[in-house]
Amino acid sequence: MVQSISSESRHAALLAERLVRYRDLRPCTTAFIDTRTPGSTEKENFTIIGPGVAENPDQYVHIDIPHGFNIGGARQPPGCINSQHSHETAEVFIIHSGQWAFYTGVDCGDGEVTVGPGDTISIPIHVFRGFENVGDDVGYMFAVLGGDDPGMVTWAPYVFDQAAEHGLILLEDGSLVDTSRGEKIPDSKRAMRPTSEEDVARLDRLTTERLGDCIVRRRELLGVPDEDPEPVRELPIIGSAGGADGLDAGKIDWPHGFNLRLFTALPGAETAPHCRREEEVILMHRGALNVSLGVDSVELGPGDVLTIPVGMRRSFGNFGAERVEAYVVRGGDDPQPALMISSLDHRAAGDGNRTNDAD
Repeated sequence: MVQSISSESRHAALLAERLVRYRDLRPCTTAFIDTRTPGSTEKENFTIIGPGVAENPDQYVHIDIPHGFNIGGARQPPGCINSQHSHETAEVFIIHSGQWAFYTGVDCGDGEVTVGPGDTISIPIHVFRGFENVGDDVGYMFAVLGGDDPGMVTWAPYVFDQAAEHGLILLEDGSLVDTSRGEKIPDSKRAMRPTSEEDVARLDRLTTERLGDCIVRRRELLGVPDEDPEPVRELPIIGSAGGADGLDAGKIDWPHGFNLRLFTALPGAETAPHCRREEEVILMHRGALNVSLGVDSVELGPGDVLTIPVGMRRSFGNFGAERVEAYVVRGGDDPQPALMISSLDHRAAGDGNRTNDAD
């Protein structure tokens, strides 16, 4: 009995540390320099795994375990805008709900594309991008950023001007000073130099046509709507060909520091017990996914996020009436194949720490 309680306690602690329910997300409405700019005041930003690129030290980090990548989220009402900016590492958005327009260029004039639920967009580094909820309802997107430290955002020049009009000054260390509240720049710090025309000229330009290569539509992956030829499928989105996991290349095949797949399971489908040699994060999109972890299990619903430790036994099952769709992020540009667990190991490895490592 003592051993059973100990095992249950370990798994309860694991879920408390590595499971984030959509309903429990803690938003920050003052994460960036543009949060007082008209049109951007109602956006909510989330840091789910890792620190992200927030400029407000009060931004709540749900899971601070290093993964080699960051997971975040953005939720905005209709008409709400995220200003033009550039990143130093990969930035990928997976649309969970709503219709979103993405704009490229310092003044939004280079390219434009609209994406909807289940679509994925990855805009390369050193390109100005921004986005707007152009739908009729509140929308939410998962965001994946490359690296444990994604660096700082480079804002378009107009963002600094508009922010100053509303009392916000960005400092060189990435923090904000709110002059409307009487705050002053500390003697030990300096204001960030606004982005110059020379800085803008060094960044890449991305046209609407080229943006098409940065998008994977849900319908492209699934083929005939709501029809699956197999009970369980894993469909590549981000990843190169010839990888160790044996999957085909994703449409987005340049290095990101992580891979992205769409996992689908029909009602009644289950996977065999297995483990992974890299961090694996489940971003739930549709349905109810049962995840078995050692002696325990948890059911994930739309918007939930679960990260599973390296080497832990896991299996997935769909015991509901609706097809499951979940986006799976694995660390590294070349994730390894799953290590399948034999029935003997399955019985012995109650906590998922023993695997069949024959290969």
